[in-house]
Amino acid sequence: MILKDELIPIGQVLKPHGIHGEMVFEFTSDIFEREEVPFFIVEIDGIFVPFRVENYRMRSSSTALIQLKGVTSDEKARGFSGLTIYIASHYLSEMDDREVEAGYFEGFQLVDEHEGVLGLISEVDQTTENALFVVPVSDDDELLIPVSDEYIVHIDHELRIIRVNLPEGLLDL
Repeated sequence: MILKDELIPIGQVLKPHGIHGEMVFEFTSDIFEREEVPFFIVEIDGIFVPFRVENYRMRSSSTALIQLKGVTSDEKARGFSGLTIYIASHYLSEMDDREVEAGYFEGFQLVDEHEGVLGLISEVDQTTENALFVVPVSDDDELLIPVSDEYIVHIDHELRIIRVNLPEGLLDL
C-alpha cells in the first residue's frame, strides 16, 4: 500500500491531448528529466495508484505531454484532468530540496539545533519576499521562520523532520 507521506507532488494533469490518451502535464520539478522515474503515482478515489510512464515529451519549460500505460483514449485521459501526479520520495535523494512544492513541507517537524523541537509546520507563507515556515505555538501565536538554505541543516524526508540552526534572537522576534 502506498502512503501519501511517502510521496512528493511533482505536478498536475491539465487536460487530455489528442485521442490516444496523451495528457498535458504541468510540472513543478524536472526530476524525471534527470532521473529515470519508471512510474508516476496518481490518487484515484483516495487510493494511490502507480502508472508506468509510456513516454513523455517536453512542451515548454513547465509543461510536458505524457502517456501513461493503460491510458489509451481521450475518454480515459479526461478522467485524469486536475489530478496531482506524485513520485516516490526515495527519488528525492537525487533531487534538490528547492524543487519541491512549498506545501510539501506542511506537517514536517521543525527542530532547532539549540532550542530543540519548535513544532509542526502548518503552512509555508509565500506572500512575502522570503518564504516563511509557519509554526503555531498556541491558539493565538505562531513562529515565522525564514525558509533559507543558510538556516537549514538537514531535511529528513522519511521522518518528515527539518533541522535548522537559527541565529540567536530570531525566535524572540
